[in-house]
Amino acid sequence: MKNLIYIILMLPLISVSQDKISGMIMEANDKNEHIGLAGANVYWFDTSVGVVTDIDGKFTIPYKKEYTKLVISYVGFKTDTITINEPKMVHHWLRSTDNLDAITITSRKQATAKSYLQATNTFIVSSDELLKAACCNLSESFETNPSIDVNFADAVTGTRQIKMLGLTSPYILIATENIPSIRGASQAFGMSFIPGTWVESIQITKGAGSVVNGFESIAGQINAELVKPTKDDKLFVNAYANANGRLELNTHLNTAVNDKWSTGLYLHGNLREAKHDKNNDTFLDMPLQEQVNLMNRWQYTDGENGFVTFVNLKFLNDEKQTGQVNFNPKTDKGTTNAWGSEIDTQRYEVSAKLGYVNPEIPWQSIGVQTAFSSHKQESYFGLNQYDITHNSLYANAIYNSIISDSRHKIKTGISYTYDHYDEFVNTDDYERTERSVGAFFEYNFDNLDKLNLTAGVRIDNHNLMGTFVTPRVHARYTPWEKSALRASFGRGKRSANIFAENQSIFSTSRAINILSTNGNIYGLDPEIAWNYGVSFLQGFNLFGRKADLTLDYYRTDFKNQVVVDFENPQEVSFYNLEGDSYANSFQIELNYNVFEHFDLRMAYKYYDVKTDYNSGKLEKPLVPTNRLFANASYETHQQENGAQWKFDATFNWLGEQRYSSTDGNPTQYQLPENTPTLGTLNAQITKVFSPKFEVYLGGENITNVKQDNPILGANDPFGSNFDTTFVYGPIFGASYYAGLRFKIK
Repeated sequence: MKNLIYIILMLPLISVSQDKISGMIMEANDKNEHIGLAGANVYWFDTSVGVVTDIDGKFTIPYKKEYTKLVISYVGFKTDTITINEPKMVHHWLRSTDNLDAITITSRKQATAKSYLQATNTFIVSSDELLKAACCNLSESFETNPSIDVNFADAVTGTRQIKMLGLTSPYILIATENIPSIRGASQAFGMSFIPGTWVESIQITKGAGSVVNGFESIAGQINAELVKPTKDDKLFVNAYANANGRLELNTHLNTAVNDKWSTGLYLHGNLREAKHDKNNDTFLDMPLQEQVNLMNRWQYTDGENGFVTFVNLKFLNDEKQTGQVNFNPKTDKGTTNAWGSEIDTQRYEVSAKLGYVNPEIPWQSIGVQTAFSSHKQESYFGLNQYDITHNSLYANAIYNSIISDSRHKIKTGISYTYDHYDEFVNTDDYERTERSVGAFFEYNFDNLDKLNLTAGVRIDNHNLMGTFVTPRVHARYTPWEKSALRASFGRGKRSANIFAENQSIFSTSRAINILSTNGNIYGLDPEIAWNYGVSFLQGFNLFGRKADLTLDYYRTDFKNQVVVDFENPQEVSFYNLEGDSYANSFQIELNYNVFEHFDLRMAYKYYDVKTDYNSGKLEKPLVPTNRLFANASYETHQQENGAQWKFDATFNWLGEQRYSSTDGNPTQYQLPENTPTLGTLNAQITKVFSPKFEVYLGGENITNVKQDNPILGANDPFGSNFDTTFVYGPIFGASYYAGLRFKIK
């Protein structure tokens, strides 16, 4: 009777016609509660016609007489295929794979999925893709992805810096479950503070992101979805060790408190105590490090009344020591006995997400996101001191509904941010408070067949940047079968945290100059840029196997930029842009299933990134104009007991990169105009013994490529020519690792 009443209530909301079929996909449970599965894939078998269920599990999909098999899939659930002989309402429960006695695999889920239907150029990196490499933390999660470039920020701290569309991470909005998280004080090291095992999937969006998430995104958006207590294993253990002395341990403990509350405790620790100096420059190739990272995650689900809530409590303590091999912080700190550095960070975070779907009006929902973080870093680099305390508060309220019918969706809401910075740079103290309140509206039109358009605008009032408008538009058009033509444009605005984002400057002997002094942030004006892009995705069959080809072109035009000028080797200068600054990015990518269980991904990328410096228009330093990428993965057929072998290999080739000028240095400290080219190879083998246990063995930079003399003036670290920022490639050669994973469902 309850189901009958529910169906009657749903009838006014569900349209069934000759060209469309609607319905709802739900999670199977003992009580047959109507818990909608948001993000489930619904598509017609052997076609590119498909949709993704909305926040309450509802969908509408085009229908033709020749469409007879409707496939429904969701990560962690059994994929079902429904036979459709005539237009009808689809009201279907998916069963979790945890509850199945036997699983029949009818198709292979792509480790990196691209949508033919979304307006944004977004692709989802699943946990399967993350397991292809060591992936010890978020900064190391992009080794098998051609759209993200990863390199070291300097030659001493071991910090990995990511780039997208030719621009560094400050121009990318990096969020955790759609709450901006890697920003401000955490910009330099924050991605290494999110363990890889905590990440369920990563969504990468090229171009300006959604106005719902704020005004700061310029080059794109990266969102990390964390594992959920209700879907994660009851017990998960991952142990990792490499030949360079790095040890890591991750443990997940999840339990159901009652029928609505579940909780998970996530523990991460890593340790590196061994000293290595393979290039004999007297400096450690990698820092010594100790990190303890804890997260307690709570999930509340009340499907009958439409509530879902997540609460996260996090604590981090990270300690790094780097510098010369013989440096002893107890006796050498603050002296010229030996050059050394310590970076100690403590971070606390509390965040919550509340979602409510009106049971009587399922297309209406409200979401509230809140987060508070306190980040404290105390550090010194030789004789340079840098301390920063950053307290941040974020709140976002979102209302979702439709206009007329489900083809016309809207999102609107308000947001608030508060950031207080207190920085100590050598003898100077910089303190400021930033506050902003904003409102946004986003409209989405989706006729499912040909066009998907998302247009959004937000207006914000910021105490230091004034009142401004941020427009963003994304569109997808399908000209023919298995294709998607996308275009986007949008504006971004941000305040540059010049010291937190460029901490490598402290590992040099350069003088620090701020040349503009009339602005409100370090005397500088906010950065403003427009991003424009087009993308084309085409799926096809090649020799009877599935393949797809993607072409991307994006351009970022800065109306103002805080220029970081290294062109004088004795100083680094910060000033407002006068002239042009732009980044052009072109990428072509081919994905091909060569034969069963063997996938190949190849890409070529071209960058044209130039800025008007005080000394003239120049290419951005250490950005390769050309890059080649290839990834191959193969896995054997899974046996009845779950046993399986997996093989993965990734090759990267980087073309020449421009060095910033060293002409003012003495001859022995001068570098050529460009770097040499280089190629690196990573590989990993995984043996799955059963669904509970697997081991993996891998190598990074197996080709053993090493940059010669990555530290300029290493023989005189307190001299005027000392510089650790001229890093274009690996500095410590090949590295091999091994690990194991154990889980109890």
